[in-house]
Amino acid sequence: MNNSYKTFLSLILFLFAAFSIHAQGQMPPAASFTSDLQGTLDYVQNQVIQLAEAMPEEKYSWRPSEGVRSVSEVFMHIGGGNYFLLSMIGSPMPEDFKPEMEKTVTKKSDVIAFLKKSYEDTKNFIGKIKEEDLEKDVDFFGNKSNQRSVLLVVYGHNYEHLGQSIAYARMNGIVPPWSQKQQD
Repeated sequence: MNNSYKTFLSLILFLFAAFSIHAQGQMPPAASFTSDLQGTLDYVQNQVIQLAEAMPEEKYSWRPSEGVRSVSEVFMHIGGGNYFLLSMIGSPMPEDFKPEMEKTVTKKSDVIAFLKKSYEDTKNFIGKIKEEDLEKDVDFFGNKSNQRSVLLVVYGHNYEHLGQSIAYARMNGIVPPWSQKQQD
């Protein structure tokens, strides 16, 4: 049996099962945008934290070239970005947050603690957003936007720098923990 036929058959079986469940009235209710976003942030957070923990502390100052963020700076940028972007839609900045932390916080345990706190605060804030508020206007770097769009930028920003962190790890001989099983 060729792969195209297997794929087609799998799709047909999946659709049949989905329609069967739906016909019985057992389909779960549609999730909200914010709950979907929290789920994807859980996923990216898990990978970012795993990667931050897998990188040896002595590699936290490594950078691929002069003028480019170091490993610790990328992880701090992710956490700081979460706070900064959400502040545009009303999330308070932590009292102890300072923009220069991206360059001054370099100890592995401090970076990981900051990342974890940033994700916790991010998901807590998103969980409190009402669906009807997602369409509220926001000034986003001088452009008219809405809260939903800012949340999508938070999502994209996290994945952008996860990719950067994966490249940094691999350049240093570190295999991302979630992909180690695939290489065994």
